[in-house]
Amino acid sequence: MKIQLSKTHLILGLTAILLTSLGSSYIYAHSQNNENSFSSQQSTSHPADLVVNRVKQSDPVSTAYPENIENRQPLLPSTKNLSLSPPAQTAAYQVIDEMQKYKFSVEGQQVFNPGKLPSTKVNFNQRDLLKVLVNTREYFQKYSQADPDILRSGLLGTQGVKVEDILKTLDFMSAVLQEDIASNRPTRLQDPNFINDNFRVIKWTAHNPQSPSRKQLRITKYAVFNHAGSHTKTATFNIPLYSLKDNLAVDKFYTKYTKQDVLSGIYEPGGKEFGKVEPLVYLTRKGLEEALMEGTVVINFPDGSHAFYNVDRNNEMAYVRGLAATSQKRYWYFRKVDAIKGYGYKID
Repeated sequence: MKIQLSKTHLILGLTAILLTSLGSSYIYAHSQNNENSFSSQQSTSHPADLVVNRVKQSDPVSTAYPENIENRQPLLPSTKNLSLSPPAQTAAYQVIDEMQKYKFSVEGQQVFNPGKLPSTKVNFNQRDLLKVLVNTREYFQKYSQADPDILRSGLLGTQGVKVEDILKTLDFMSAVLQEDIASNRPTRLQDPNFINDNFRVIKWTAHNPQSPSRKQLRITKYAVFNHAGSHTKTATFNIPLYSLKDNLAVDKFYTKYTKQDVLSGIYEPGGKEFGKVEPLVYLTRKGLEEALMEGTVVINFPDGSHAFYNVDRNNEMAYVRGLAATSQKRYWYFRKVDAIKGYGYKID
């Protein structure tokens, strides 16, 4: 298969894997009460870390690759005469919280600057990355009309990056990976020289108006925690994980109640909203807080079985940074699922 390069910018907006590989990483493990994470690696990336964006080519070309695995550089047109400077910057980016409420604005130049990847191999699993690229592209193709949030240009919009640029980059990266995997060779996407020659590279620095002295970016991976639990209420496992009943949740009655209201017993026998929700499983209070924070949990039952539970809907009260977890008003309602789920506008 040949890769057809386009005149347009091919932008990689989803670069967490590349960023993570360049930052120093550490393991954050929950070892208390057998609450171990399936995947709990986090990275703290330094200001030198970079976002990689596909660079503009002067003309459509086909690229051919040598069969010699030791000589993996593609026969690309020279990029020396290409303008790699970013497009004119657009208006300031408006940062919003999960409830779509405005928090503050940031100028693109406060965060982004042109850069180059250092001469360090970019480390990731090739087949895993290909799966992420294909699934992300498919989600845009199938659900962009139903989920308009994904059409928001985001912070890279301040650099002239559009959603269609990101989609073209997904296609380009997928084609490169498919070629390299089929040829049984390390992918060129791990080669910093290939990245620097074929992508627009942007240095991403920390910017937080509430904490101007902060100089590091935090990049996290998706974590799924294991917790012990019970199908029935016991002295140890006495905090229910609730599920909304669809036929009763139309009027959004649940948005009136804080987490503290829920824990006070409003859904229990004798409570004013008894019968409107269903207890799925019972946890400890610590287990509940972990479930609310992470969004997906694996519950291990005394009989040796386990089940997956995923967040479904919340009470539309925003999470408050800096406030202790037990004092947060936000509360999530869960559903039982058949596997660990990723992003989606619906739980399935």
